[in-house]
Amino acid sequence: MSAPWDSRPARVTVPANQFAALCRSSPWLWDTLQFSLYWMERDDQPAALPVRAWLRRPTDLRVETLQGKLLYTATSLEKSRDDFYVAATPKSWLLPPALVTPVYTDEGLVWRRPEAAYGDPMFGGGRWQAVLDPVECVGPAPIPNNLPEQRPSNLTDMVEGRFANRKVWLATVNPRTRYRPFTPEHPLAPGPTRIAVDTATGVCVYSKVLDGPFAGQGHKLGIEAVDDYLLDDLFTDMDFNLTDVSDHVPWPIPLG
Repeated sequence: MSAPWDSRPARVTVPANQFAALCRSSPWLWDTLQFSLYWMERDDQPAALPVRAWLRRPTDLRVETLQGKLLYTATSLEKSRDDFYVAATPKSWLLPPALVTPVYTDEGLVWRRPEAAYGDPMFGGGRWQAVLDPVECVGPAPIPNNLPEQRPSNLTDMVEGRFANRKVWLATVNPRTRYRPFTPEHPLAPGPTRIAVDTATGVCVYSKVLDGPFAGQGHKLGIEAVDDYLLDDLFTDMDFNLTDVSDHVPWPIPLG
């Protein structure tokens, strides 16, 4: 992985409302993602085995070691809900985010998120969900200026930058009492935390806790492909012998 962000002679500031909108936008910015993920301990030491993952929203995931050993697959392709399926709660019938429409800003980012079945398939628990969709840092909708105590965090030092040759927006997240992490035991920002959010995908590609008992912990995520066509075979134990339609099929013509 490259340095957290590239050095620049002048830093361009980012408005807080734009940064918050980017953090809400991930579910509508991509459908498939290939990435490598490194969990970091203090002094930038790896906290766990780095992995490479292929994710296809809303349910499909494949995880390997960087050397190609399969660790995990998850998919809904081999599951079904027949006529006798009964939902345990109304939440079971919420639509995926891609099938509902949020309120957008003029720049095409998400100003207010609707109720939907949020959450990506994950591996290893922890901060996985918040890394792919960092909405917990800003909340699903803007908070009126006269109610600042209801904001989940205070954002400071928001600037443009680059991480792993991709454009990012950086900010320091200072969690407040209203901060509600997706996974309660594993917040993305357990204390003042510097994060970088990829502007094309809304994915949090870098984090580092700056202070407190978890100081030095964080992650680095390298985006390798966005919205590539992924075969069903990638996510199942069964080989369907399907043809990758994204590859050119040669058609040789005999001479004479």
